Amino acid sequence: MRVIFYFMETPSQEISTATQYLEKITRVVIDYSPKLISAFLLLFVGLYTIRFINRLAKKIMTKRELDPTLSQFLANILLWALRILLFVTFISKLGIETSSFVAILGAAGLAIGMSLQGSLSNFAGGMLIILFKPFRVGDTIEAQNQIGTVDEIQIFVTKLISANNQVIFIPNGILSNGTIINYTLNGKRRIDLVFSLSYNTDIKKAKEIITKVLQSNEKVLKDPMPVVAVKDLTDSAIHIAIRPWATNEDFPGVSSQILEDCKTAFDQEGISIQPFIKNN
Repeated sequence: MRVIFYFMETPSQEISTATQYLEKITRVVIDYSPKLISAFLLLFVGLYTIRFINRLAKKIMTKRELDPTLSQFLANILLWALRILLFVTFISKLGIETSSFVAILGAAGLAIGMSLQGSLSNFAGGMLIILFKPFRVGDTIEAQNQIGTVDEIQIFVTKLISANNQVIFIPNGILSNGTIINYTLNGKRRIDLVFSLSYNTDIKKAKEIITKVLQSNEKVLKDPMPVVAVKDLTDSAIHIAIRPWATNEDFPGVSSQILEDCKTAFDQEGISIQPFIKNN
């Protein structure tokens, strides 16, 4: 026969136990309160300081006329970097071990970086384009076998508008590492035209006619001077090169107008353009 005894705490014992727990909690709060107060004080002061530094950095970049896209991006990077540093300092001040946290953060950053290699390459390319400015918004460029006017320079891609109003997106990674032809940078362009004339043509007369056509066109620049010269003597024709200059805005129209005016002038003077002869 088993006898089971049940021991129950009396009200006085319950009060004693609660008092002990309360004393322990009080001691913990008293011992930990300096760390808690200093940690939150650091947090509030740190957040205020970060906002001040961020505003100061923006003012400095604006004063130095840094590109607005780059300024905003650098300001955001600085803001989040300082916030992460403040958070790590805050939890360290609370007495929490931060070495494992930093290791986890580093491993996560490495994993994200490995999975986003292409995006990071485009990001770095965008930074280089914004920083070194091989072209600006509004410039006409040729890159990756595409020609268009730069409409927007984003962090990962550059947006072009072609002559027939097509929208072209080129990743900044390959754009920054490839060849870029900027047609707008110098403000004017040379037009390269070639006429193939018959061997019966008086070369001097033909050059005079072309020179008059160029001089009569107001949109052809006088400086640099246009060049009219014999480029080549082939088996079937005399090739005369025409190299006038025009502003970027007038370039397409001037090129077409010169071709039309030269053809009209040749017809009036009885000069025939030699057709292309294909050798069998």
